[in-house]
Amino acid sequence: MIVRPASLADLPALMVLARSAGPGLTTLPVDANRLCQRLEWAQKTFAGEAERADADYLFVLESDPGQVVGICALAGAVGMREPWYNYRLGLFTATSRQLGLNRQLPTLFLGNDMTGHSELCSLFLHADYRDGLNGRLLSKARLLFLAEFRQCFGDKVIAEMRGYCDDNGVSPFWEGLGRHFFKMDFADADHLTGLGNKTFIAELMPKFPLPTCLLPEAARAVIGRVHPNTEPALRMLRAEGFGFKDYIDIFDGGPLIECATGDIRAVRDSQILQLAIGTPGDRASPYLIHNRQFAACRITAAPARLAAGTLIVEATTARGLGLVPGASVRAVSLSAPVRQCQAA
Repeated sequence: MIVRPASLADLPALMVLARSAGPGLTTLPVDANRLCQRLEWAQKTFAGEAERADADYLFVLESDPGQVVGICALAGAVGMREPWYNYRLGLFTATSRQLGLNRQLPTLFLGNDMTGHSELCSLFLHADYRDGLNGRLLSKARLLFLAEFRQCFGDKVIAEMRGYCDDNGVSPFWEGLGRHFFKMDFADADHLTGLGNKTFIAELMPKFPLPTCLLPEAARAVIGRVHPNTEPALRMLRAEGFGFKDYIDIFDGGPLIECATGDIRAVRDSQILQLAIGTPGDRASPYLIHNRQFAACRITAAPARLAAGTLIVEATTARGLGLVPGASVRAVSLSAPVRQCQAA
């Protein structure tokens, strides 16, 4: 399996992935024109023709037969060209000395606090391939690319996780809040944002703080809760150092997690090594390996062994990366140490 930059030739495969993703994955809409535009912009990004505010690093996961089975992306900076909204969870305090009352009400505050940060987005892996190293490779490959090209990204990285919805695609958070202001189904609002039509959020969403006690219990129960299919991705990012800091998505209530770029485990611990061909051995650990190229980026996960500044891999791994012995690679252990996972 190889993670590589997406190309226009991947459009049919991305349409298949978008249809299988269902509602809630805003950045992967079932719209050929929108996806084509995104692929064209990703092509400009990897050609070095996009400013950070516009950069869209879109990657695909390609199986050995050359089939595209997953997608992931990195945005250079959010909110620089158009507003990027979140709810921040906070407290509203009401006090009456005369009545001897003091109430603290959990409240949602609409804002643009994440403006300028880089974003992990568009993660989706076909259900038939959610085994082995595939999920970890697809999610973490972006972090190794970020480590190699730090100058292209911000000092903080965020990820807006897909919020909870039921088997019918109904979001309790949307039904309890958004529907009252937008008068449309969650899937329709989600589709509009996926098409880039976000101005209606500012036009229709209330600007005043919203006490959560006014929401139905079903809506309150899913604030900060992820979709069941997103739980593995959330665990992986927590192990990399990401954490929840009281920001949620305004549509489905899913959590926004964040981490300082330099504190991300794959960024902090990755090394530049010389590639060597050999036998890693039965006890070799899986490594995330990047060929250190930009437009011709290729990233894989494979058994490897460290030895005196070299990374020993099998010949098939080197071929998949498009490299020969002696080439320079950036690599890091695919999994965070158990100690870090328990603390995350």
